[in-house]
Amino acid sequence: MARTRLDLQDFLEKQLGSRNVYFQPPPSIQLKYPAIVYELADIRNIPADDSTYSQHTAYQLTVIDEDPDSDISKIVSWFPRCRFNRSFASDNLNHFVYILFY
Repeated sequence: MARTRLDLQDFLEKQLGSRNVYFQPPPSIQLKYPAIVYELADIRNIPADDSTYSQHTAYQLTVIDEDPDSDISKIVSWFPRCRFNRSFASDNLNHFVYILFY
């Protein structure tokens, strides 16, 4: 059975240890930190016999934490099929961006 975005939501909440996990949050939502914000980043089709054999869905995960040595970022970096993309600071918060195929 294919994994869904809601499965990913549950997985991330368990890893974070809180419900501060947000999928494409609108600007009206007040985020609580530390947090993980994620969004759809890519869908890769795997071809076979002139059709799509399977698909791999990638999500961009952004760990947002006041701590520049975020333990959450370290946990995310160990996820299977996950790669670090970049980091930056904004509004006194550290952002760690990953690409996760789930």
